[in-house]
Amino acid sequence: MRRVAALITFLTCTVLSQSEHQPGYCAFYEECGRNPLVGAALIPPIVPCRNYSRARELTGNHYRKLKEVCPVLDKGVGSTFACCSMKQLSSLEISLTLSKALLVRCPSCAENFAHLHCINTCSPNQSQTVKVTKVMNVTNNLGITREAVVEYQAYLTTSFADTAFQSCQNVRIPATGGFAIATMCGRYGAKLCTPQRWYDFQGDSSNGLAPLDIDFRLINEGETEGVPEGVIPYRGRAFRCNETTPSGGQVCSCQDCKGSCPAVPPLPLPPGPFRLLGTDGLLVISIILFCLLVFSFLFFLLVSCHVESQKKQDEEKEKRKSKDQNCNEVNQRLIRPSEVTCADKNSMAAQAFLSSVFQTWGTLMATYPLTVLLVSAVVVAAFAAGLMSIELTTDPVELWSAPDSRARREKDFHDKHFGPFFRTNQLILTAPGRKGHIYDSLLFGAQNFSGLVSKELIIEMLLLQKQIQNIEFWSEDLNRTASLKDVCFAPLNPNNSSQTDCAVNSLPQYFQNSLDNINAKVNMTKLGETKEVDWRDHLIYCLNSPLSFKDSTKLGLSCMADYGAPVFPFLAVGGYQGDEYTEAEAFILTFSLNNYPRTNVKYNVAMQWENEFLKIVQDYQRDPTANFTFAYMAERSLEDEINRTTAEDIPIFMISYAVIFVYIAVALGEYSSWRRILVDSKFLVGLGGILVVACSVLASMGFYSWIGIPSSLVILQVVPFLVLAVGADNIFIFVLEYQRDVRKPGEKREQQIGRVLGNVAPSMLLCSLSESVCFFLGALSTMPAVKTFALYAALAVLMDFVLQMTAFVALLSLDARRQDNNRCELLCCVTVATQKSDKPYEGFLLPLMRKYYAPVLLNRYMRFTVMVVFLFMFSGSVYLMFNVTVGLDQELAMPKGSYMLDYFQYLYKYLEVGVPVYFVTKPGFNFTTVEGMNAVCSSVGCDQFSLTQKIQYAANHPELSYIGISANSWVDDFIDWLNPGSRCCRLYSFGPNAGKFCPADKSSLICGRKCVPKPPNSVLRPTVEQFNRFLPKFLGNRPDLQCPKGGLGAYDTAVVKDDRGEIIASRFMAYHTPLSNSQEFTAALLRARELASDITEGMKRINGTSPDFEVFPYTVTNVFYEQYLTIVPEGLLNISLCLLPTFIVCCLLLGLDLRSGLLNLITIVMITVDTVGVMTLWEIHYNAVALINLVTAVGISVEFVSHMTRSFALSMKPSRVERAKEATANMGSAVFAGVAMTNLPGILVLAFAKAQLIQIFFFRLNLVITLLGMAHGLIFLPVVLSYFGPGVNKAVLLQIQQAQAKTHPELELTDHMRQFYDNMCYEVTEEPHSDAAEAPEYNKGQAPNRQHKQEEEKIDFF
Repeated sequence: MRRVAALITFLTCTVLSQSEHQPGYCAFYEECGRNPLVGAALIPPIVPCRNYSRARELTGNHYRKLKEVCPVLDKGVGSTFACCSMKQLSSLEISLTLSKALLVRCPSCAENFAHLHCINTCSPNQSQTVKVTKVMNVTNNLGITREAVVEYQAYLTTSFADTAFQSCQNVRIPATGGFAIATMCGRYGAKLCTPQRWYDFQGDSSNGLAPLDIDFRLINEGETEGVPEGVIPYRGRAFRCNETTPSGGQVCSCQDCKGSCPAVPPLPLPPGPFRLLGTDGLLVISIILFCLLVFSFLFFLLVSCHVESQKKQDEEKEKRKSKDQNCNEVNQRLIRPSEVTCADKNSMAAQAFLSSVFQTWGTLMATYPLTVLLVSAVVVAAFAAGLMSIELTTDPVELWSAPDSRARREKDFHDKHFGPFFRTNQLILTAPGRKGHIYDSLLFGAQNFSGLVSKELIIEMLLLQKQIQNIEFWSEDLNRTASLKDVCFAPLNPNNSSQTDCAVNSLPQYFQNSLDNINAKVNMTKLGETKEVDWRDHLIYCLNSPLSFKDSTKLGLSCMADYGAPVFPFLAVGGYQGDEYTEAEAFILTFSLNNYPRTNVKYNVAMQWENEFLKIVQDYQRDPTANFTFAYMAERSLEDEINRTTAEDIPIFMISYAVIFVYIAVALGEYSSWRRILVDSKFLVGLGGILVVACSVLASMGFYSWIGIPSSLVILQVVPFLVLAVGADNIFIFVLEYQRDVRKPGEKREQQIGRVLGNVAPSMLLCSLSESVCFFLGALSTMPAVKTFALYAALAVLMDFVLQMTAFVALLSLDARRQDNNRCELLCCVTVATQKSDKPYEGFLLPLMRKYYAPVLLNRYMRFTVMVVFLFMFSGSVYLMFNVTVGLDQELAMPKGSYMLDYFQYLYKYLEVGVPVYFVTKPGFNFTTVEGMNAVCSSVGCDQFSLTQKIQYAANHPELSYIGISANSWVDDFIDWLNPGSRCCRLYSFGPNAGKFCPADKSSLICGRKCVPKPPNSVLRPTVEQFNRFLPKFLGNRPDLQCPKGGLGAYDTAVVKDDRGEIIASRFMAYHTPLSNSQEFTAALLRARELASDITEGMKRINGTSPDFEVFPYTVTNVFYEQYLTIVPEGLLNISLCLLPTFIVCCLLLGLDLRSGLLNLITIVMITVDTVGVMTLWEIHYNAVALINLVTAVGISVEFVSHMTRSFALSMKPSRVERAKEATANMGSAVFAGVAMTNLPGILVLAFAKAQLIQIFFFRLNLVITLLGMAHGLIFLPVVLSYFGPGVNKAVLLQIQQAQAKTHPELELTDHMRQFYDNMCYEVTEEPHSDAAEAPEYNKGQAPNRQHKQEEEKIDFF
């Protein structure tokens, strides 16, 4: 009996089950009331009534409503049946409208999404695709209680689900650059979303949007397991994103659908390294260059030996030999006037003229020293008075970016139309060493949490954040107490901001900065399992779905920040891998302030707030109870730290100058006797030389201040150093020449000083004029810092020379008068009885170099070795020069120990996204036309190579384009905002506001009209009148759940119109990839400009576009890194312009001596090339600061080289080797003492500076310049001159012969007679090849006696 009863029961249930799933029947119908199982919701959770009945035929308004909301169910009038009432259709329309606002960009996606929900709600065969699993009695507002459906299962095939999901998978949200599906997949976000997870979220009533729980069951085709009897999984056709829809919808755009993308050529790869013969091409070329130079030199030696051998054989037959009184063989011959060339005459005339002029001038200055000093002081004071109006440039933009540079013009355009980029104040907080944990979440499963991501630290961070937000201070500019709201960036309420309107991005914003929300806990049941959910579940959800207004937990919390905008994970946390946000190693806390112009009073208020911010942060850092290790910065920090380190390093520079002064004072003294040490010292002369340098710098700075050219800290640091090096050299040459000279009988002291000045002043003029012209030409640079440095340096060097020719000559005259009177220095009333020796004072350096250094250096084998070594250095430096790193990392501008260094380290280590980059349009493009909109947008119907689409193509290859996140687009969101399928743009239907714009939060009863009609092909484009009418409404519409496409905050400042209503500027914001050094910033700028240029060319093809229309990329860092795009060719131009005058001036002042000028030039070029090569080895990057130093290097090289070259050219020794020895001993000793030993002590002191810029670019680089200049000037140049130097000036030799004839009339001057030379004894003992292009050989003859020779020494030929 029991078996029969059981069988009857089973059969009854089977029949009932089959009867519940029949075609033409509904499972539920009409609305019953609010779902009692759903608490707070974003839309009312109205559930349907359980009603198993036949589907209803739809007519009239009911039919029209179905046709509007669910056209997929329309079978025509009289043939359309459905299982939904008018109320249900209205609720479904509201629900679909919210989703369509995000999905409408892709018609097939929007229709597929609506398709399934229309089937579940209204299908006439509803009972065959759904199974009701839970019902409850619900009482409506009228008190009627009915059975309502609160949960059901929906069955659909995987083919439909997969196709529908794929059609929506890549739909973008232009305002954020993210994917729409990220907001529709709950905790999984876009990356982990699948069809099942997508539908699970749609059917989860805890998401705030679904009115009841829907358990979507995805069934494979033909599969019956798990499918209830009578249920047929829905297998309707879903449309792919690259297909048109039956309603006329066009294929989705490439940005929203990969299947719609055209074949895009890949981005060009960056050029690879230059290779030759399978290895580094530059290395091969450098080796070839070295071999060519060495072989050329060897060939020269062989030819020289051969020519010299032939010459000696020819002359052996003609010359006669004799010996002088020392039994030395002397080769002499008479110079005929016809042998003297025009160049020789010009050279002699130039030297004679300059010597005569300077001798007269020096005698005059030495005769009236006090008057000269007084006049000099007055002139300097007049110039220096301009310092009262000096302007010191500290703004890095003004310092390193030219006002007319492209980056500056773009910055000015951007700031004029959109305002400056907001000021960033940021903390990056870590907690190293804390142990993480695994959280077993009810919703998300096991999740790893780093030691940082803990409730304790989140609360501590929140308390710190609130302390900063509550900063208050008295503002003199506002004459009241100011706070964050006065200066903060408030995107959604910019005009009347409160503290909660301020944009503060941090992890606590996911909890709306509420301790209650962080501490909230609630029990939740999922799949029969009950667990407690807390802050961790909400955090996981928000990190994966930051645009959600309500999480899917029972907590029901929003993910939006308290100021109304989303906080994307990369703005809240850092140091994670992939999307594992909970494993983050850093919290990011960012306060954004408006960036006011410096002339605006609120600029000072913002600076004050940032100062208070730094105080709080630094106090917190010193707190021993703080659990965070962190780095921080304020917008003002960079400038503050640069100014601080400059002030701190001023004592270092003062010590450096003091060391140089002490050296000069000691080195200039004559120390022949301890008893006369106070008389022969040159303390006051050294001090005077320093004062001359100081006065020249002050005069230069004062003059340029008079005419309004601002100065900078670089000028204050570099120019005095440069002028001191130049000035000290001239001082040493002048003073040492005077000390080595013997006053002639009957010659006054003033005349002697004038004569000595006549000997050395042309050399001083040669160097000073070369350097001054060099720097004046360097002022052609486009970089403000380089330009102003060059101007200041040029005038300072020129003034230094003028003051040396006037004030210093007068000062030396006074000192010589004191010394002649045997008066002590400083104690002028004290005299010393010991008389000064009549012998010229040579010091210890001159005899040392004459006796040891010069002979060793100019030994046959040593010379060959030197040439090979320096040629190797040059060739190696050519290779290294092409490998020098271009750029200046911003951390180098910070002193050691600066908190900014920690910040940069944290920034590069933890931040996962780079700086924003705006693509800005200039006037000349018509956005209001259909063609214009299509050329910009990236949604359905847009051009495949539109502005935003090209940026998306670039973002697909971030490793090449440096674009990490594609651009937002106000055009796309404006079109979506206008779409009649959303609630965003509606008009009042009646009343006083009829026809006017109606906000989305108003009821549809009073706002029934749409702004634009529904387009027939789903491609909506407003007319020109609609565009101009509704664009301001869109830009002022605050986004919310009802209308997430509102433009306030995202776009309100992105569009600028003129008085005529025409768009004159707009911008589209993307993000760079993380950039960590200047090379990456420079490459990103270059790639962005290439992309913008391509976009410009495409948009210019649109009818009506102005020929001068342009799109350009703007990033706040562009003005700093643009220089590195052109700094190499500009540096080559500047250095070339500096090298040119060194050649020309040398040739002119040496009487068109081209060979001397060329050797001078070659040596300076080698110094410069070797300097750049050593920069590569010592990791000194090439940038504007380095360029300033390289220009300085040319100037200092002139000091090392030109004096030596002139001394060699004027020497009358018979062979090049002997002349090189004489120049090395006489002038080399002065150059070594005056340039090398003056610079080195001061440079070494700079090693103790705190600023890394000073340590690298002033200590390291100046040390390299000085050592290389000394090596080339005192080692390489004498050797080169001994091989390739000019011959003896025959015009001078002829004059010597004529002077000798007049002095000794008993000697007849015939072609065969002996010739005597004053102060010279020619020894032809050098190896043959050294005299290849030598001075003429001379007939042997009897040398004059010693007494006669001493008399000849006093002959002054110039």
